[in-house]
Amino acid sequence: MGTIVDGKLRFCIDRGGTFTDVYAEIPGHSDGRVLKLLSVDPANYDDAPVEGIRRILEEYTGKKIPRASKIPTDKIQWIRMGTTVATNALLERKGERIALCVTKGFKDLLQIGNQARPDIFDLTVAKPSNLYEEVVEVDERVELALEKDDDDEGLIKGVSGELLRVAKPFDEEGLRPLLKGLLDRGISCLAVVLMHSYTYPKHELAVEKLALEMGFRHVSLSSALTPMVRAVPRGLTATVDAYLTPVIKEYLSGFISKFDDDLGKVNVLFMQSDGGLAPESRFSGHKAVLSGPAGGVVGYSQTLFGLETEKPLIGFDMGGTSTDVSRYDGSYEQVIETQIAGAIIQAPQLDINTVAAGGGSKLKFQFGAFRVGPDSVGAHPGPVCYRKGGDLSVTDANLVLGFVIPDYFPSIFGPNEDQPLDVAATREAFEKLAGQINSYRKSQDPSAKDMTVEEIAMGFVSVANETMCRPIRQLTEMKGHETKNHALACFGGAGPQHACAIARSLGMKEVLVHRYCGILSAYGMGLADVIEDAQEPYSAVYGPESLSEVFRRETLLLNEVKEKLQEQGFSDENISTETYLNIRYDGTDTAIMVKGKKTGDGSRFDYAAEFLKLFEQEYGFKLQNRSLLICDVRVRGIGVTSILKPRAVEAAPGAPKVESHYKVYFEGGWHDTPLFKLENLGFGHEIPGPAIIMNGNSTVIVEPRCKSIITKYGNIRIELESAVSSVKLAENVADVVQLSIFNHRFMGIAEQMGRTLQRTSISTNIKERLDFSCALFSPDGGLVANAPHVPVHLGAMSSTVRWQLKHWGENLNEGDVLVTNHPCAGGSHLPDITVITPVFDKGKLVFFVASRGHHAEVGGITPGSMPPFSKAIWEEGAAIKAFKVVEKGVFQEEGIIKLLQFPSSDETTAKIPGTRRIQDNLSDLQAQIAANQRGIALIKELIEQYGLGTVQAYMKYVQLNAEEAVREMLKSVAIRVSSETPDSRVGNSVTIEEEDYMDDGSVIHLKLTIDADRGEAFFDFTGTSPEVYGNWNAPEAVTSAAVIYCLRCLVNVDIPLNQGCLAPVEIRIPAGSFLSPSEKAAVVGGNVLTSQRVTDVVLTAFKACACSQGCMNNLTFGDDTFGYYETIGGGCGAGPTWDGTSGIQCHMTNTRMTDPEIFEQRYPVLLHRFGLREESGGSGLHKGGDGLVREIEFRKPVVVSILSERRVHSPRGLNGGQDGARGANYLITKDKRRIYLGGKNTVHVEAGEILQILTPGGGGFGSDV
Repeated sequence: MGTIVDGKLRFCIDRGGTFTDVYAEIPGHSDGRVLKLLSVDPANYDDAPVEGIRRILEEYTGKKIPRASKIPTDKIQWIRMGTTVATNALLERKGERIALCVTKGFKDLLQIGNQARPDIFDLTVAKPSNLYEEVVEVDERVELALEKDDDDEGLIKGVSGELLRVAKPFDEEGLRPLLKGLLDRGISCLAVVLMHSYTYPKHELAVEKLALEMGFRHVSLSSALTPMVRAVPRGLTATVDAYLTPVIKEYLSGFISKFDDDLGKVNVLFMQSDGGLAPESRFSGHKAVLSGPAGGVVGYSQTLFGLETEKPLIGFDMGGTSTDVSRYDGSYEQVIETQIAGAIIQAPQLDINTVAAGGGSKLKFQFGAFRVGPDSVGAHPGPVCYRKGGDLSVTDANLVLGFVIPDYFPSIFGPNEDQPLDVAATREAFEKLAGQINSYRKSQDPSAKDMTVEEIAMGFVSVANETMCRPIRQLTEMKGHETKNHALACFGGAGPQHACAIARSLGMKEVLVHRYCGILSAYGMGLADVIEDAQEPYSAVYGPESLSEVFRRETLLLNEVKEKLQEQGFSDENISTETYLNIRYDGTDTAIMVKGKKTGDGSRFDYAAEFLKLFEQEYGFKLQNRSLLICDVRVRGIGVTSILKPRAVEAAPGAPKVESHYKVYFEGGWHDTPLFKLENLGFGHEIPGPAIIMNGNSTVIVEPRCKSIITKYGNIRIELESAVSSVKLAENVADVVQLSIFNHRFMGIAEQMGRTLQRTSISTNIKERLDFSCALFSPDGGLVANAPHVPVHLGAMSSTVRWQLKHWGENLNEGDVLVTNHPCAGGSHLPDITVITPVFDKGKLVFFVASRGHHAEVGGITPGSMPPFSKAIWEEGAAIKAFKVVEKGVFQEEGIIKLLQFPSSDETTAKIPGTRRIQDNLSDLQAQIAANQRGIALIKELIEQYGLGTVQAYMKYVQLNAEEAVREMLKSVAIRVSSETPDSRVGNSVTIEEEDYMDDGSVIHLKLTIDADRGEAFFDFTGTSPEVYGNWNAPEAVTSAAVIYCLRCLVNVDIPLNQGCLAPVEIRIPAGSFLSPSEKAAVVGGNVLTSQRVTDVVLTAFKACACSQGCMNNLTFGDDTFGYYETIGGGCGAGPTWDGTSGIQCHMTNTRMTDPEIFEQRYPVLLHRFGLREESGGSGLHKGGDGLVREIEFRKPVVVSILSERRVHSPRGLNGGQDGARGANYLITKDKRRIYLGGKNTVHVEAGEILQILTPGGGGFGSDV
């Protein structure tokens, strides 16, 4: 493998969505032949890769090869190809018709997924459609043995080493007629996921055997594709594979059929998502979705790192609709699980992050700010300049600025496909937009000078660049790397036009543009190795005994991958191997795939030490006194090919040749800019900016204050002078471009705080369920940006910060960190602890950062701190109004431990238990402090870049921008409501009254008045019931959060969530009501129950949608040794144009559900059923979403608490739609009695008893009569 055969050609091909790129190595030619074709051009050819090979062979041999004849292969040494066939089929939902086969009781498992909403502000809750058409359930069940299982009879050791029992053998005869029914309906492909098949695959294998015997064409087994614990991602991977593999096989079969019969002698390989190649027989759907982008990562990493720079690289691949971002620092960064086009895939793949911003991203001016994307103009009609009546896009902006040169762009437009890009139409469209923008600016500031078309185009490009910078910062900094220490490796069609600006924004000093940047994904195919992967689950505590078993398994797996590579012609000297152990701390879900390394003395590699090092590097801490658990053993066989080698270019003989000059617009005006062709440049040529370098079809823009150098290998290195950005600040009005950029920067800071908190926390609630929020605030405590994590926290932290500001007054010092959770101090409920850090600049308070996280334990009368029967705040745990957890830089450990472990009460002498998990509390508090520190560092960077005055001014301007968006929304709502119900209008105001009831009969009454002229709203909750003798009292901050959430949903534009949303709003809550209770009131249910009801009342008042499930269905169980907490989804309310979504978290929460296999592996439970509660959604013109059914059998005695609502009053329909079904909670005892538990209860459950929770459905919308 890898030797050059004289007289034979070698082809590297990337079949993309729009273009197919071909790179061919031709004997006797020092440079490769590059060809670009349309991927789909049925008028001229059937298949672009075949056409590319045909054309180049004709050139080389001089012989005509008719399109109708087969391609001769005698002159082809090898073909390597990446293809988007799988990706496009997934995006467009054009895969094979498939069915899903699951364990009985779990037919809706993959539809429910982790029950989180993709976009928390989308009332339609749009989710990607299922890949499967039908589901069949298999009557079979495997149960994991408990640690102390008294009954050893029938125990089997699974593949993972876990002991298990086959509780129900596979019922083949029951499944047979179900499979026949699928075949009768034309479905002949099957995805199979059975509970615990990762460790006991026999039942899945039996299903496969039966299905193939009956005539199924393809069966994808989850246990064979990805033998790892977690049924949901494993099952989704199986459906992706079943959906795509037949499509890929059909395409590959068609491709191969175009060649003569000797193709078998040609080495034909296909790029997989992990950056490795595979022969056609091993190329399957779930490993193909990143086939093209993976080629690009291989391309830049193998030709630039170590050869052109020693810096780690950020790969920046900007295409038409999206941009792919990756990182390389000597080894490929891989992930085991990713989400693509709404489908989760669990398989080794390169860590490539995609952002919806590219050349085709739409440009809009909304609410006084520039917006780029996420919508794209697509290939058809495309940008305005494509002459198809499209919308303005980033490509149009680049054309106006001179970044795109029509003379060097193919003339393929117009009715006869022979015209150039339409500059005049693009300019006309920008002039029209300029009129709108300048009119708005004059309305804000009559003295404002009109923006030119060029300034507007440059503004949009700047906003697009910032959109693409956000994922780059996240990719590097969330893993503990400094972005500015990298070099930007830029490729893709549009990337080199933006590279200098993006590198400068990120603080980078070096950009590298590959000589084949326009076709680097194709070129990368020739640099890749052949990869064979094998993996086994192995569940054991890390130690000498388990390691000996690891090494035994490693040997078997190594032999397996070596044999597969040897079958493909690799000799032993061309085969290398890598071994990985997937390890995690006991009690956490954060596993790291640890790569083994060779030791100098031949001893065994210490995986544990490497895990601890990697964990601390990524998360910033170590966990003390925790066992390490092995989850999986994985080996990777590499068939080293070494086919393409970077080739040096000749040294420059003289000065670089200027081809022509063009006008290009940079900051500050037009520049007469020289244009060079890379093909006419040589090693050592230096070209100062501004300059244009044409690299084939790619335009490389070298900005002023930059210098480009042609390297030894013919690539372009651009060196940047560092330049501090500065913004000229108008006295009283925001710059419309900078407003968008600061929106991105502020939100990016809040998001990075959240990622830091997630990384450094240890509790399941924060790390896995994502029950936290992070935000930054102006010096007066006004919210500037709140990363949208959990809606019930939205906006609520502002009152917390302001309470602390008032409480501490002048007694706030640099190095202080505050902690609070008391509802009277702006808190929500006691488990939500808020950490606030004031930030000073030269002794002056300039802003605040804060993080709020749900702590699993803060004391109180029941474990888990969510007592169903609490009647006063002191029964719910430690209540902290104000405490400096860090004072002048010193962590006050003794003080915070005392507050958490010894809750005090003036009410009773009864001792209320303090926190049962103090070490977890301390760890998570320190994680929150670290998250705040991250936010502080990022804002200080911003201040250093722009100046304190500018940053503080834009803190105010982003709030005014959000305020304007909400005002416009309120005006439009007032017009709509007054037209639908004329009686509601009095003068210029519209008044609507709405109310709903809690299950105890307490009423939430709302009188909503909207001023149609001013765009203001008055939410008056007068008439709401008094404080209740229970725990569903809600602090005022909870109602504010519900209102701000509803307003943000109704705006339906991606505005930052900040104080401005509430500026045009007045909220009146009567003191003493259960929405403004006394500071002694119990409130633990207000946050999780009442918040949902307030949301329903507000949204029905706006006639936005019917009521959703109105509950979070809080379940806790445990004993003295463990505790578990979850919230369960239900049905969403239908709306004017949509059906409600079923089985999902609604409105004020969006926390994730524990995977069924993890649930049974970690806790003494059996999950008998988890599925949709059919027909529980209200009927109507649009049907409400169905609730869920969850049946849990407990395998040992535990205390179970349920805290729920909507067990008495149904979720209401709207505009004639029917109500959703009420929820219900039952206990099924050992003697089969079914006992109704009501909405709120605590019960002592015996082993063998079953808890059945039926969550409410959503209301319907509109009459279906």
